[in-house]
Amino acid sequence: MSNRITELLRNQVGDVWLRIVNHPFVTELFNGSLPLEKFRYYIVQDYNYLITLTRCQALIASKLENPAAMRRVLELALADVTTELENYNRLLNSLGLSIDDVVKTRPSPTNIAYMNFLLTTCALGSPYEGLVAILPCYWTYLEIAKYHADKLSKNPVKVYRDWASVYLTPEYASIVDGLRAIIDEASDYLMRDFNRLLSIFRQASTYEYLFWDMAYRQEQWVF
Repeated sequence: MSNRITELLRNQVGDVWLRIVNHPFVTELFNGSLPLEKFRYYIVQDYNYLITLTRCQALIASKLENPAAMRRVLELALADVTTELENYNRLLNSLGLSIDDVVKTRPSPTNIAYMNFLLTTCALGSPYEGLVAILPCYWTYLEIAKYHADKLSKNPVKVYRDWASVYLTPEYASIVDGLRAIIDEASDYLMRDFNRLLSIFRQASTYEYLFWDMAYRQEQWVF
């Protein structure tokens, strides 16, 4: 049995992750049949989500006692607010959207619930609870890209190919591996709270599924 706690957590949520990689939004995006308006909706919602994710990383870093781990989390946050958001700025332009469109859009009910879950966990929990909460976001995107990689060469929609290709790069895999490593380095210490961490990991994974489903349905507020 592996002593890497991230692998143990992953093995316990296979049912959720299988539903994620096979969600219609994901499969249609990778084969190019996803309606563009659904992708536009997703991008606007995800931009708002990324702002919250960066805040969560700052909260996590402020609690870490290991300077090396703190630096790695802060570097991750810096990448999100520079490279990641800059890529999204270019993506918004290619979709005929602007930052004003993002700012004016009210995050959906599911998005708000997910962001509040992350903020609460990262603000009130331990730094490792926070890391476990944000891990499915990074890791599932890597798994999705690998699972559907063979579809990209035949995908007729350039913006979908460009978006998906990012998650197949060695650089992105390194980000996921680095985040996992911070958690795995404390595996012996964290195993005493495994059930608590598993609950957080499953909840975050479930929210990842719900985020795709929200985007596919283009979820709106009732009033």
